[in-house]
Amino acid sequence: MEYMTESTNRSPGHILCCECGVPISPNPANICVACLRSKVDISQGIPKQVSISFCKQCQRYFQPPGTWIQCALESRELLALCLKKIKAPLSKVRLVDAGFVWTEPHSKRLKVKLTIQKEVMNGAILQQVFVVDYVVQSQMCGDCHRVEAKDFWKAVIQVRQKTLHKKTFYYLEQLILKYGMHQNTLRIKEIHDGLDFYYSSKQHAQKMVEFLQCTVPCRYKASQRLISQDIHSNTYNYKSTFSVEIVPICKDNVVCLSSKLAQSLGNMNQICVCIRVTSAIHLIDPNTLQVADVDGSTFWSHPFNSLCHPKQLEEFIVMDCSIVRNIKRGAGAGMISKKHTLGEVWVQKTSEMNTDKQYFCRTHLGHLLNPGDLVLGFDLANCNLNDEHVNKMNSDRVPDVVLIKKSYDRTKRQRRRNWKLKELERERENMDTDDERQYQDFLEDLEEDETIRKNVNIYRDSTIPVESDTDDEGAPRISLVEMLEDLHISQDATGEEGTSMMT
Repeated sequence: MEYMTESTNRSPGHILCCECGVPISPNPANICVACLRSKVDISQGIPKQVSISFCKQCQRYFQPPGTWIQCALESRELLALCLKKIKAPLSKVRLVDAGFVWTEPHSKRLKVKLTIQKEVMNGAILQQVFVVDYVVQSQMCGDCHRVEAKDFWKAVIQVRQKTLHKKTFYYLEQLILKYGMHQNTLRIKEIHDGLDFYYSSKQHAQKMVEFLQCTVPCRYKASQRLISQDIHSNTYNYKSTFSVEIVPICKDNVVCLSSKLAQSLGNMNQICVCIRVTSAIHLIDPNTLQVADVDGSTFWSHPFNSLCHPKQLEEFIVMDCSIVRNIKRGAGAGMISKKHTLGEVWVQKTSEMNTDKQYFCRTHLGHLLNPGDLVLGFDLANCNLNDEHVNKMNSDRVPDVVLIKKSYDRTKRQRRRNWKLKELERERENMDTDDERQYQDFLEDLEEDETIRKNVNIYRDSTIPVESDTDDEGAPRISLVEMLEDLHISQDATGEEGTSMMT
């Protein structure tokens, strides 16, 4: 009876470890976990310290054999990249769990905690937890290396415009900034009559060419030059060049259309004024207020040139102005501008105030002009016009004076301008005073033309006090509603980047 009682009180299913004699549950190896781990290390062969390459310029990690990927810290993508570095040794064990151990972001270390299982000694399954330390090494990727070299490029876009004024380029610059089309460029170089955009791939250049075709009237030619080739793998290395030519017409140019083109645009007069250049050339007839749009393909089919140089603009004083109420329209006439008013004015040059010589003309600025105002225009009567379309016209159809825009005090406008624009970072050959004058002309055009202003990001300049929308001369100004606050990145006390707003 005593023997049976002793056997019932003993813990059933336990045996003694053959190494240390500790009671354990039966297992195929008949050894306790501590003794088994001292005899067998299932993590043997798995490296405990691995190096991983990281590019500081583009914030990407290197994934063999030749790709760079963007990964956030402690993300699933980065964990997968780390596990691939030890993929071959891990194939011999069963991976149960993996996760990051927190480290300082600037420590150049990544720690991954792994849980693995493996069958040992007569079918016993042993589980082990250990940490693999990844050392982050700085290495510049191929793309960033080419960018830093600055002389390496696969494609270049040469944008040219055969004009003496850069208004179209200033407008194009703002469109590129607004839509971020400059982000893939290696560098931008400004030369006398245009811009050069350098790219590391032909696809980025083709995307830029498509953007230019949608924003300004232009045409382009593409060419490529063979740099090297591999006859064994049948691979070729080319450098591509895209030559983009913008129409040679700018805002405020006076043009003479061919008779055929003028007839197709609604029987408008051949002498017209370009009021703006966006994706098309917008023309207005100063005699009838008739407007027409000429796109790039139409222009290259029926080309026309500017009659006068921008420096030939002369200042006139308005002696008398009357509004034309009833406009006679011919058969097949096109659209009439609702933003302009037709007026008949007598003007006199400010340089000829000691004479009694005056000029009579019709103008589309009737809503702006009053006697005594100053206005800028072209004197076609005393100008040598060398144009094939003008030579074929009847001299009675050519006006003596074409008025372009009302003149305001430029110094006062600059002092009260409480807004600014951003500029592309580019290499400049030389910057003269004429470029500054042309840039001020473009800023004045933005103030006067709301249509162009809609396509441009305008930022408030906090250094200039806020005043009314119009000054005492009546010069147009941009309202605060149309301005954006300029954001810039600064560093706070902890050394981290934070966003603050200029107010």
